[in-house]
Amino acid sequence: MIDQSVVAPAESAPRLPVRPSAGRFLILAVVFVCAACGLVYELELVALATYLIGDSVTQASVVLSLMVFAMGLGSLLAKRLRCRAAVGFGLVEAALALLGGCSAMVLYATFAWMGESRYALIGFSLSIGILIGAEIPLLMTLIQRVSRQDAGGTVADLFAADYVGALVGGLAFPFLLLPWFGQLTGALLTGGVNVVAGGALVLWVFGRDLTGRERGLLLLVNVLVLTVLGVAAVMVDDFERAARRAVYGDGVRVAVQTDVQEVVLTGGRGGRGGPLKLYLDGRLRVSERDEFRYHEALVHPAMSGRHERVLLLGGGDGLAAREVLRYPDVRSVTLVELDPGVARLARTDPALAELNGHAYDDPRLRVEYGDAFAWLRGRGSGSATERGPYDVVISDLPNPGITPSAKLYSEEFYGLASRVLAEGGRLAVHAGPPAVRPRTYWTVDATLRAAGFGTSPYSATGRAAGFGAGPDRAHDEKNADEGEAAGAGTRADWGFVLAAVGRPPGVRLPPDAPRLRSLAAPVLEAGVLGAERTRLRDLPPSTLVHPRYAG
Repeated sequence: MIDQSVVAPAESAPRLPVRPSAGRFLILAVVFVCAACGLVYELELVALATYLIGDSVTQASVVLSLMVFAMGLGSLLAKRLRCRAAVGFGLVEAALALLGGCSAMVLYATFAWMGESRYALIGFSLSIGILIGAEIPLLMTLIQRVSRQDAGGTVADLFAADYVGALVGGLAFPFLLLPWFGQLTGALLTGGVNVVAGGALVLWVFGRDLTGRERGLLLLVNVLVLTVLGVAAVMVDDFERAARRAVYGDGVRVAVQTDVQEVVLTGGRGGRGGPLKLYLDGRLRVSERDEFRYHEALVHPAMSGRHERVLLLGGGDGLAAREVLRYPDVRSVTLVELDPGVARLARTDPALAELNGHAYDDPRLRVEYGDAFAWLRGRGSGSATERGPYDVVISDLPNPGITPSAKLYSEEFYGLASRVLAEGGRLAVHAGPPAVRPRTYWTVDATLRAAGFGTSPYSATGRAAGFGAGPDRAHDEKNADEGEAAGAGTRADWGFVLAAVGRPPGVRLPPDAPRLRSLAAPVLEAGVLGAERTRLRDLPPSTLVHPRYAG
């Protein structure tokens, strides 16, 4: 809040190059621009932190709360600058443009080369918040000098311009800057607009009130900031390539930004990076070295029983479909994938298509694009007692600890899944690692039971496919080490829950199972015992309005 009793320090009327009414309009226009830039900086920090660290709710809460707190500090610190409000505002805007414009590159650099981005995020949130908080007190002083008006009217005008600017900035970030320029260039461009607006206001409107030294200082600082931002913008592509090599190694073959996420392929046929690996938004989803362990454990226990019609939720890489299509009596497979870019890559990339057995060329496979929750809701909108046509439903979705996927592990989601299951059908769910994140894993189990399923939990061992190569690698490697110490056998484990409406299904291989590379009856028995050793009891289910998964 701004103290409406604030008045400008007693100074002589400024010598303006424009009429007072025009000067007032120009100041309000700069308030509009600065508010838009400030909100872009906030949203950029939230978006990039979500990508680098995960858990969008936590990152948004940390960034916004720190920035609001810092804005209060900035307002207090601005009192010391009110006697030289013009030059103070010019320097504040130059510093804000430099920090805000470069924040995305610095955050990305810390994660790429240091493996930890939390401390940089906190530092930028505080520093940018302090500078944003200093703007309004200084601008109020300047507008009072230009046009004498009661403090209440001045505050109303400033807040109106500020709020409208925030609206424009909030809309420009997702609909203009992010899709057209990307996070790095978008932040740099915003910084450039910011420094030009602040510098132009001070040097033109209030330039006659500045000393020669102050004018020279502001001009030099603004030119330096623009130069830094311009050079950084020119080097963005080289920076991204270098950072990508630091994260993924030298074997990057494909790196595309789809409408949903960043997709990176390394290694594989013709690649220098060893076995093929698929990364989605910086997190390792598939490693050719041991993906078969995961997909065999996810798919084949669910195929014990009738399996003519199968529904795959997720799994656009085609690897779960590969396992399902190994059964000759499977008549149809429906794959619901959110990102058409992943499915297109799985179909056209030679190495990935070879790994998935060219599943997309099988006429039994039909692909539908969309959100799995919305798809199920549309498909199962009839009576809850009606059964759909699928003998098996396999949920091959991101770990529940990632906030955007929490609804895909909710009681409501599983209720929708039960509607499309045929009588006696089974649902197989990837539920996260029980050794490393037992609370998350057993919350999935509790949620399935709350939705009316009987459950049979089990696990399989392998590398940390969900998080081990994620962007915040220092944290993820620590969790992987914890998984090994917990007895997962390797760096981490995969947890699954096999469920059926009513009674728990048996965890076993079907009699007509094809020859498998890693899965056998003793392995499944050990997986059931391994999951049971981590059991946590009396956990509440996760719902849409009360998600209970921690990132």
